[in-house]
Amino acid sequence: MGTAPLRGDTPQTQQATTQAGSGGLTATEHRLGNGLRVILSEDHLTPVAAVCLWYDVGSRHEVAGRTGLAHLFEHLMFQGSGQVTGNGHFELVQGAGGSLNGTTSFERTNYFETMPAHQLELALWLEADRMGSLLDALDLQSLDNQRDVVKNERRQRYDNVPYGTAFEKLTAMAYPDSHPYHHTPIGSMADLDAASLEDCQNFFRTYYAPNNAVLAVVGDIDPEQTLAWVEKYFGSIPAHDGKQPPRDGSLPEAMGAEQRTVVEEEVPSRALMSAYRLPEDGTREADAADLALTVLGGGESSRLYNRLIRRDRSAVAAGFGMLRLAGAPSLGWLDVKASAGVEVPAIEAAVDEELARFAEEGPTPEEMERAQAQVEREWLDRLATVGGRADELCRYAVLFGDPQLALTAVSRLLSVTPQEVRDVARARLRPDNRASLVYEPTAKTAPDAEQTDVEDLAQEEAQGDVQEEGAAQ
Repeated sequence: MGTAPLRGDTPQTQQATTQAGSGGLTATEHRLGNGLRVILSEDHLTPVAAVCLWYDVGSRHEVAGRTGLAHLFEHLMFQGSGQVTGNGHFELVQGAGGSLNGTTSFERTNYFETMPAHQLELALWLEADRMGSLLDALDLQSLDNQRDVVKNERRQRYDNVPYGTAFEKLTAMAYPDSHPYHHTPIGSMADLDAASLEDCQNFFRTYYAPNNAVLAVVGDIDPEQTLAWVEKYFGSIPAHDGKQPPRDGSLPEAMGAEQRTVVEEEVPSRALMSAYRLPEDGTREADAADLALTVLGGGESSRLYNRLIRRDRSAVAAGFGMLRLAGAPSLGWLDVKASAGVEVPAIEAAVDEELARFAEEGPTPEEMERAQAQVEREWLDRLATVGGRADELCRYAVLFGDPQLALTAVSRLLSVTPQEVRDVARARLRPDNRASLVYEPTAKTAPDAEQTDVEDLAQEEAQGDVQEEGAAQ
């Protein structure tokens, strides 16, 4: 295992305090002399530790003609570094009994490992080695290798599967040309082909610097020893000051007019997919919108499921989920697959009727209680695992400046009122604030379609499933 010399600077430290509503969870924040933010959270229930590293770079930082670089680097980071060749990162982590992966989104790129606690030092050394020395191993051969992997991923996940490009089409409709969120992280084939080795080297120098990253370590750790390892391996990596701030992603609250595109493809059934412009993440209004969509389309107890599937039998799948975004309006994602012989206008009329009724009446007390319990359970499931907690601590540090907000998110959601839920539905879930795709099959296909998890659509866009692909190289 390689080492880096200790720096003379003492890390700046903030002491842990138990936040109200945090369930007793605590986290401390530290900062190295090179700007790397470090968050530590002890959890001695199981002998495991999670390492999560967020870089403040996603597709919103890319420029026209060079889309897809953030996602391409998610793959290149597993292709070898100064002291770890080829698939060595996978081999070392998995050989030590750990798991790992990386994902890319509009707003960030993250890398994470969950290790047996006694193997924590290995994970920290591996992450530091590729942060500090990836360019030592990056050459045209490795670039071309991973460029082909990403292009194949695009074919398999987007271009050659039913409804595969819906997310790409709808985001391009919801965010205007030149908007930083107009293109999705997967990038275009043409831009992937155009990326040069110099482009990639400059991209790495700009964004993969310690002062553009947050490292969270959660689990069965000794904070003093962990911080010493972090300083030892990351402390000598130089900062880089060439990053430009992301372009402004703000937009009016409503689109102003409905946008609609009819897509004729070989899909299993007719479908209606719509994106609604919602409040930015990190706001109370975004929490209210999340609860509204849970009542309307979050599972088999939701209003749209009861109306379209149970009552009308006009659909075989119906869901309404939220893609939370911090630097631009979030998106409410409606996804309905039609039953055989049912036309989309009939489904759309029923959806509009339900949304209008909800905007007028708001949620019932029972619906509000059920939605809050559902969202609370999802949050607690995330915070209950060391990996999930590390990821959320990084998210709130990178996107909102304060990792402690992750520990009190549940209490904020539970404080939202029915009136706030009704207000956001009335303001945002309107026909003049949506972009819609209407899918019409071009050939005779199966009469039914599997349900698409509307939240998974965004997750699939963000995740390159690097572990599977990297191991196959």
